Amino acid sequence: MTDTVARLEGISHRYGETAALCDITLDFPAGCMVGLIGPDGVGKSTLLGLVAGARELQQGRLQVLGGDMASHRFRNRAAPRIAYMPQGLGGNLYHTLTVDENIAFFADLFGLTGASRRLQIDRLLDATGLLAFRDRPAGKLSGGMKQKLGLCCALIHNPDLLILDEPTTGVDPLSRKRFWDLIDTIRGQSSGMSVLVATAYMEEAERYDWLVAMDAGKVLATGSPAELRQQTGTDNLDDAFIALLPDSRREQELGVPVSAQATASPTPENSTPAIVAENLTLKFGSFTAVKDVSFTIPKGEIFGFLGSNGCGKTTTMKMLTGLLTPTEGKVALFGEPLNAKDLATRRKVGYMSQSFSLYGELTVRQNLDLHARLFHLPEAKIAGRISSLAGEFGLEEVLDHQAGALPLGVRQRLSLAVAVVHEPELLILDEPTSGVDPGARNRFWQLLMRLSREDGVTIFISTHFMNEGERCDRISLMHAGEVLACDTPEALIEQTGSDSLEGAFMTTLEAVDKEPESQTGGTLLNKEGGQPERPRAFSPQRLLAYGRREARELLRDPIRMAFAFIGSALLMLILGYGITMDVEDLPFAVLDRDQTPQSRDYIAAISGSRYFVEQPALSTAEELERRMRSGELSLAIEIPSGFGRDMKRGRDTELAVWVDGAMPFRGETILGYVQGMHISYLSEQARQAWGEVPTLSLVSLEDRYRYNQDFRSLDAMVPAVIPILLIFIPAILMALGIVREKELGSITNLYVTPVTRLEFLLGKQLPYIAFSMVSYASLVLLAVYVFDVPLKGGLLTLTFGALLFVTATTALGQVMSTFASTQIAALAATAILTILPTVQFSGLTEPVSSLSGAGAWIGPFWPATWFLQISRGVFTKGLTLADMQGAFLALAAFIPVLTGLAMVLLRKQGR
Repeated sequence: MTDTVARLEGISHRYGETAALCDITLDFPAGCMVGLIGPDGVGKSTLLGLVAGARELQQGRLQVLGGDMASHRFRNRAAPRIAYMPQGLGGNLYHTLTVDENIAFFADLFGLTGASRRLQIDRLLDATGLLAFRDRPAGKLSGGMKQKLGLCCALIHNPDLLILDEPTTGVDPLSRKRFWDLIDTIRGQSSGMSVLVATAYMEEAERYDWLVAMDAGKVLATGSPAELRQQTGTDNLDDAFIALLPDSRREQELGVPVSAQATASPTPENSTPAIVAENLTLKFGSFTAVKDVSFTIPKGEIFGFLGSNGCGKTTTMKMLTGLLTPTEGKVALFGEPLNAKDLATRRKVGYMSQSFSLYGELTVRQNLDLHARLFHLPEAKIAGRISSLAGEFGLEEVLDHQAGALPLGVRQRLSLAVAVVHEPELLILDEPTSGVDPGARNRFWQLLMRLSREDGVTIFISTHFMNEGERCDRISLMHAGEVLACDTPEALIEQTGSDSLEGAFMTTLEAVDKEPESQTGGTLLNKEGGQPERPRAFSPQRLLAYGRREARELLRDPIRMAFAFIGSALLMLILGYGITMDVEDLPFAVLDRDQTPQSRDYIAAISGSRYFVEQPALSTAEELERRMRSGELSLAIEIPSGFGRDMKRGRDTELAVWVDGAMPFRGETILGYVQGMHISYLSEQARQAWGEVPTLSLVSLEDRYRYNQDFRSLDAMVPAVIPILLIFIPAILMALGIVREKELGSITNLYVTPVTRLEFLLGKQLPYIAFSMVSYASLVLLAVYVFDVPLKGGLLTLTFGALLFVTATTALGQVMSTFASTQIAALAATAILTILPTVQFSGLTEPVSSLSGAGAWIGPFWPATWFLQISRGVFTKGLTLADMQGAFLALAAFIPVLTGLAMVLLRKQGR
């Protein structure tokens, strides 16, 4: 232990106003297992993230493996020597990818190739018992299996330093034991490997070589477990840690010993049970999640539900609350059959889900108030109930804090307070203390004990902590959807011949859950030729690894696929017809006060055009006003008496024309059509009367349209809709693809692997370019065969322009993703910032050359402007690449500029 794997000097780290680490100076010994212990929010994860290179160093100096972690060059060189498993079950995995695809992805990132790569993968999967599950998606693995797969992915490149951030939080005891046995095997086969671990389990910390006790971002003490116990004069690490705390914190952590609480009161024999479950079975297709589960829970009892990950505990609890309907069996609550629609029965039940399910953007007070109202508490009682719960659950100081920003232990107390806000008789709690530090768990159980012993509340709780199971009146052990045993903790210990509840749990589960025998003799790592290549400045293997992974995830996500393809086609139909400026088949009516052959002839001339459709005639001026106001008519014509007489005598005639001007552009077009038809009618009458049309000018004009001879707005607008959709949807999908990694936490794989920002961006961009080109093809087919817009130019010219355009628009999406941290924000921002400039400044309805002010500057520097010229030029004018080379060059210039901007803005480390 004389060597040092990491050296911290004056390290401080802040998140806004919150100090996560405060002036830490510390040396981590090499070649051993170092554990970080302490409550939630003390800075353990931040410290490990800094050592792994996943977080940016703010203050101080940090050396890892002999190099400066502030140096970007050194971090790239050191990445193949460091493995990092972030917090959370499968936090470094991609849940839609299979076991094989996940580990192959990490092998590509670290440059493994050839036979040694395959051997390394097979050995890791075999040693972890995952060989038989290599085709199963990671999202369908149990918690313990996810952590094993995450470990395989971390170990694929034979690291010298393995960093594990609470790797067994939320994992059942048997899986935890097997996980640490696996770590011990790895260390035995890799002499000199250093392991840094953060843990919430003090019994795990007992097996580490060296510990760092932390609180409030500071180091309390360091040393071996025996040294810390000796230093504090305690018998276990739980007590040793509390003894190391300052006096005020020590009193807070100790509280009232749970063991001092009263035992459960005996339930009268004729009392109605709180829960009766009979032969509950639930199937999802061919998979049986819960099989023939039966139990009875008396009122006031604390009933513990223990079992392996994925054994069906949560599913059973959801059946008890009515959130899931059993395939077979029945449930009774307080003697009444469970009816999910029966509000009276539901008010007797409080449910706390496994994950935090409250509204993070609301304050503690607002969450309590909202749920009090949802359960119809009287208005006069709400304020008093909130005040009472705040005092009872220790929430007074955080009542006006946002729930999402609270430490995990406080969030759990808030969740419990919300669950009991309506004073239920039954509480169903699904792993409420998972990931919570021992002190917070102790305080949480004080609340549960008081609710049960003093208020008579029945509590049904699932947990992975054996010391919590010992506090229950009875417990049930479950595995693979079936109940294996159900009795008091003492009885189960006696029945299995164990000396503890954990021993009884292990004995019971190991009898039915045996690990597969290794086919490789237990060798995990392939040291012969399995070392990864030295990181290169640019690696096509790493780029394509991200490309393949992104394509698989996209293909397996029906929502994004539908958005990419069906969304484009649907919007094409809506926009193609919706923004047409043609004025055809408009309803009109006539108030004919003349009733002569000439007036009827005039009406027939108008109704015979394709622009107007005649409606029933008008009889009065009041009717004209009423029908125009209702929108029934777009045009009304009033023909005065004497119209026919004046026409025959060649006198000037007057007509009253009423136009619906609610839409000015449309109104002007209608008026222009009427004037044109009026002149045409008069000219025809003159020709019939005198044989010629009088010449009014020495100059006559003959007008023809050079392009779009039929003057159909569809022929102009449909080619313009294609650029709108090819900037809108590809940019959104690209932005969501990157921001989604931020939300799920898989962006950490960019931070701690040799992948460069350019490889990451181009790799993720390639699938979206391909999908966008498929979408482009569908849009062109719709334009030609549905909208009947002729393609006068070359398809290859248009396709080349589309390829340049979608490459630029997906790069634009990458730029947008660097500013957003949530998918909702990325969706909203990208939609607004792509649609508005495209519609307003790209020449959709008004030439860019005629724009003024800011629009004149935005137009030429917006990619849609140039592709709009290409699309209309090819569709309408039949222009070639040579005719539009300026537009192509301008469009191509956007690609390196936007990609470079995304590279600069994309962070290679978290904050």
